[in-house]
Amino acid sequence: MYNLEQLKMFVEAAETGSFSACARKLGKAQSAISQGIANLEIDLGNQLFDRTSRKPTLTKQGQRLLSYAQAILLQTHELNSAASSLSHAQETHLMLAVDGALMVPAFDTLLHQFSEIFPATGIELHSIASPDIAALVHSGKADLGLMFCDLVFPKEVDLCFLGNLPFYAVCSPNHPLAQLESANVPDLLPHRQIMLKGVDGRELAQFVALSTQVWWSNSFYMIYDLLKQGMGWSYLPYHMAETGIQKKELHRISLSFDHKPWNPPIDRVMQKNKTSGPALSWLANGLKNIFDQ
Repeated sequence: MYNLEQLKMFVEAAETGSFSACARKLGKAQSAISQGIANLEIDLGNQLFDRTSRKPTLTKQGQRLLSYAQAILLQTHELNSAASSLSHAQETHLMLAVDGALMVPAFDTLLHQFSEIFPATGIELHSIASPDIAALVHSGKADLGLMFCDLVFPKEVDLCFLGNLPFYAVCSPNHPLAQLESANVPDLLPHRQIMLKGVDGRELAQFVALSTQVWWSNSFYMIYDLLKQGMGWSYLPYHMAETGIQKKELHRISLSFDHKPWNPPIDRVMQKNKTSGPALSWLANGLKNIFDQ
């Protein structure tokens, strides 16, 4: 029966283009490479290389089987990496509670790096309204939270200020507010405002109702969808607002009382007095830089 060493010889010979180059790469004699590949061909019942010329080339069967051999070696590498990670006490699973508005591109990049460094640690990522996140972390239902700051300081969890995220006031391009060169508070009053609220009824303290009619949602992405349908106006994180503006689904409202964009502060939330494993510690530290302006 063939083994992993023979598969390595097959793949390296195909990728380097010769048995001699494969031998140098693997630190073996060329005769050992030739014999190993010959034995693999016997075990597989297929000729992998055409040896009629000076330079061996893959047969049609070899071309077809090469991808399978590469996949087996890749899975073996991942298995070994996962086993090594677990042997060093890395966590098998982390649950993250993140306000959907904070899924900025830098956070996506951080998660990609995490997946490469901690292949054995699974991530469970939940989009949660900021007012609900501290309670989830405190109860142990989430290992780490990323939220807009609660102005009522939650003493039951550990907080770390990470930075600020600009917000723009936006509406549909067809909304009456989009026709105004500059809007003030009286202009906003008759138009529906859509705001964020957690499932427990708590709101974001940084934003106040300026309209006589208010709708609520626990997701900024739901708010985005309502806005593009012309259902009202709202404040959205700049990266979501910019996307909508570029797609011509949203219009930025020029507000006479906002000389600069709103910049609500952002907190990283973790459990008090809990020892973090290497994966959680790495992720918590990496989050410190993703909101640098």
